[in-house]
Amino acid sequence: MLKIPLFPLFVYFLPMIGLAQQKQLNDTIEKIASQAKGAVGVAVVDLDTKERFLFKADQQYPMQSVYKFPLALAILHQVDEGKLDLDQMVHLTKEDLQIPYASPLREKYPEGNVDVSLADILRYTVSQSDNNGCDVLFRLAGGTNAVHRYIRSLGVRDINIAATEREMGKSWDVQYTNWCTPSAMADLLEAFYTKKFLSNSSTTFLWKIMTETVSAPGRIKGQLPSNAIVAHKPGTSSTNAAGVTAATNDVGIVELNNGRRFIIAVFIKNSTAEMEAREKAIAQIAKLVSTYHVHDK
Repeated sequence: MLKIPLFPLFVYFLPMIGLAQQKQLNDTIEKIASQAKGAVGVAVVDLDTKERFLFKADQQYPMQSVYKFPLALAILHQVDEGKLDLDQMVHLTKEDLQIPYASPLREKYPEGNVDVSLADILRYTVSQSDNNGCDVLFRLAGGTNAVHRYIRSLGVRDINIAATEREMGKSWDVQYTNWCTPSAMADLLEAFYTKKFLSNSSTTFLWKIMTETVSAPGRIKGQLPSNAIVAHKPGTSSTNAAGVTAATNDVGIVELNNGRRFIIAVFIKNSTAEMEAREKAIAQIAKLVSTYHVHDK
């Protein structure tokens, strides 16, 4: 399998779209972003032309559950190395299922004391954004530092993985330690899609469970054609007493029925808008990108 050299890759050598198109997209997204009442960052990569559009994409945004995508990459890397196996059974205790946030695993096994396959834990964590499953995967991966080092080893620098779901739940500020830039997340998605570091079987498995994501259907997928294939990972924070929502995100890979393929990463930070407005902004940006042709096919 291809080895990734230890220096920043991917976006830095790819062409930007023309200045006129860049300004037109920028102005339109600026208007859409204003409804989110927060900081909005967008990174887009056309997977055929390699042209890209960046909107405030070099700023740091808290990932929330978006970080379950790089976590899954790290786990599947260990599967490829033979250190883990998708068929291996993982014993879950009741304590493993005590994070008081969304957890279909806990709903199914409220008393714990059950063996669940690694493949199923990945499905719960990625497709259903299970927070207890997430922390079990961090434990299997060797901790947040191990996952962080693995992602950095791929040449992606502007991603920081520092805290588990349990740790984020203890303090509002901790979530900001798990951050990335939209540009870096687009890099990571592109490298995954083009099979830069995982085996074919691991890539296929992760692609499948990302296309089966059930959360946040009103974001990237919200205004796209119903036959679009979208492999994505959303992330959402709670809203504090001041009415601020730290993170409303969605990142993914889109394949349209007309053959168009693109990566899109949209992050909304510290928003005071209602959920409907935040999700609508992401959906409108994705729709705009899907219909914006730099070159006719």
